[in-house]
Amino acid sequence: MMLSTQTLDLPDQRIAYVETGPADALPVLFLHGGAVDRRMWHPQLAAFPEHRVLAPDARGHGGSSDAEGPYRLADDVVALLDALGIERAVLAGISMGGGTAVDVALEHPDRVTALVVGGTGTSEPQFTDPWVLQAFADWRAAEQGSDLEAWVEVLQRFTTGPHRTRDEVDPAVWDLIGTMARDTVHQHLRVGPDGLPLPPHPPTPVTQTWERLGTIRVPVLAIGGDQESEDHRSMGRRLADSVGGSGRYVEIPGAAHYPNLERPESFDAAVRELLSAL
Repeated sequence: MMLSTQTLDLPDQRIAYVETGPADALPVLFLHGGAVDRRMWHPQLAAFPEHRVLAPDARGHGGSSDAEGPYRLADDVVALLDALGIERAVLAGISMGGGTAVDVALEHPDRVTALVVGGTGTSEPQFTDPWVLQAFADWRAAEQGSDLEAWVEVLQRFTTGPHRTRDEVDPAVWDLIGTMARDTVHQHLRVGPDGLPLPPHPPTPVTQTWERLGTIRVPVLAIGGDQESEDHRSMGRRLADSVGGSGRYVEIPGAAHYPNLERPESFDAAVRELLSAL
């Protein structure tokens, strides 16, 4: 589905997003992962025609503006809801987007109807798997060396997961992740007077997220891909077991960090089951 990008110019930021579905229907907001953008949700844009579906770009990604000072991703989501006159929404996120969705439920509980969280448990992920720890070490090295292709290569390890090769991933999914990551760097990387890259302003973290999960009283669907690392899957299970409302964990076969792209039918079916129960 091809949709024209819309933008909201707010006092402290520009938010780019796409929207489809009836304006008076239950809103479902899809939040993308780090280093990619709203395009990761293209299979879902037409999958829920009875709902108001929105997919924004986070700060420093896609068509949204870069951060010029302190900010929190959860507050940006609420700013978008306020600007569009949306009181409450179902928030669905993968990786960084999943952490943001949980943060909104913790910091702004009256704005959330339900949560769908994949590729993480909260915005404070906890890793012990040597495969994951090595990937993050290699990612930092690529950043420090300003090696874009090495940086994208590490990101793509999460596309395959620890047990598959590139040949076992749909080429269209692989190419989309790589394109979005390169676009993020080309469109948002800032360069200092010395010609060296400047690190982006990091969002202000929401803290004590794991400890506060029991305060979440809305339905929570945690989704993992069975080809993802054990760390990622165990965080999803922990999230589902820790929330104070209805928590459920679903594992999707044949997918790693982006189950919505690799197995959209299974992902959408799990989300649709949650929505139908609301």
